[in-house]
Amino acid sequence: MAKTSIQVTVNGKLRQAEVDSRMLLVHYIREELELTGTKIGCDTSQCGACVVLMNGSSIKSCTAFAVQADGAEITTIEGLATDGNLHPLQEAFWNNHGLQCGYCTSGMILASVELLERNPHPTAEEVRSGLQGNLCRCTGYHNIVKSVLAAAEAKGG
Repeated sequence: MAKTSIQVTVNGKLRQAEVDSRMLLVHYIREELELTGTKIGCDTSQCGACVVLMNGSSIKSCTAFAVQADGAEITTIEGLATDGNLHPLQEAFWNNHGLQCGYCTSGMILASVELLERNPHPTAEEVRSGLQGNLCRCTGYHNIVKSVLAAAEAKGG
């Protein structure tokens, strides 16, 4: 199999690797970097459990190749907390019961990071629309929306 050299900054740390040119980004993150907060839910870009931020934009890492991330900055759920303090969205999901089984949570939170960057004062409907590509089978979305709105409010939204 053809190997390609990549250089990626993941959660602020420069990483270099030789990867199979067909390796999906989600597999690189989980298997090579051992960052298992990024989940594999469907492999078809339907569920959003694999969402990460690439250069500040949310992407479904199950449909991107690792080689496509060469030179990029990737943020996974493990990279949101700083100095032992949860990111405001992580804190809001915790405080507002925006998670149950936790499988979709990292993707929901990372998609919400981008959503609040684009729209720091969203309505509940805008949050629902912004998270359309992320599925949750546990919460019915009410507490997820509540969590995103609480994080926006905490950030001055």
